[in-house]
Amino acid sequence: MEARISGHTQLYCLIGSPVGHSGSPAMYNYSFARTGIDAAYLAFDIPLEKTKEAVESLKLLHVGGFNVTMPCKTAVAGCVDALSPAAELIGACNTVTVGEDGKLTGHNTDGIGFVRNLAEHGVAISGKKLVVLGAGGAATAICAQAALDGAAEIAIFNRKDEFYPRGEQNVEKLRKAVPHCKVSITPLEDEAALAAAVGRCDILVNATKVGMKPLEAETLIDPKLLRPELVVADTVYNPKETRLICDAKAAGCAAAVGGIGMLLWQGVAAFKLFTGKDMPAQEVLEKFFL
Repeated sequence: MEARISGHTQLYCLIGSPVGHSGSPAMYNYSFARTGIDAAYLAFDIPLEKTKEAVESLKLLHVGGFNVTMPCKTAVAGCVDALSPAAELIGACNTVTVGEDGKLTGHNTDGIGFVRNLAEHGVAISGKKLVVLGAGGAATAICAQAALDGAAEIAIFNRKDEFYPRGEQNVEKLRKAVPHCKVSITPLEDEAALAAAVGRCDILVNATKVGMKPLEAETLIDPKLLRPELVVADTVYNPKETRLICDAKAAGCAAAVGGIGMLLWQGVAAFKLFTGKDMPAQEVLEKFFL
């Protein structure tokens, strides 16, 4: 990389904590090199309480843009000059672009990545009924983007924990912002309601940590609820195939979509926002995700 670094090289970066495990620098630097863009990407470990200072510093350094990971996503949304429709609905952003006038615009590409991942498997969101398990950050992003992209109905199920009130608030925001989409939230403990909702939905989404190591043997869905017409998607990408995805394949579901694609396509969307160019997605998938 040092051979292509010059005094004109544009800086992009990731902020959040921890970031040492992130694959973003490798993915973006490879893509910059492959597309002939004079830029470099670094990761900076920024604790939540230093978010505002970090954003001001990045403005001072005239970075080309930056990504945001936990725990800074919500805080950054309060530091930028404008928010995309999805980021405003979600109340958090994972990508920030810098205009020619220096103004910062916050975006959230998590939901975009999820919808694109489904599209890559031949599944459209428009007009569909979704059941979404979870009310955390990933679930919120998915619900917001699905509503904006024309979903007919979104039924959220979450345990009666600290995320449930936030889920209720998000439901109200979605109802006001996207009135054509029917949105509801129900306690996950209501097994009868969950079974009924899964029985009439088109797409079932797990946006919780259940299925992620060390919970890889667990699932929130009774395999008996899975059927051939159903599309099943998971946001968990480690392991590559969760128990839910394995159960969906065994049940002959119309599609069983793992979380790696969501991770890839949210990065592809951010790269496009940063550079106006297409990331070499297939190469990146094969080199960094498989």
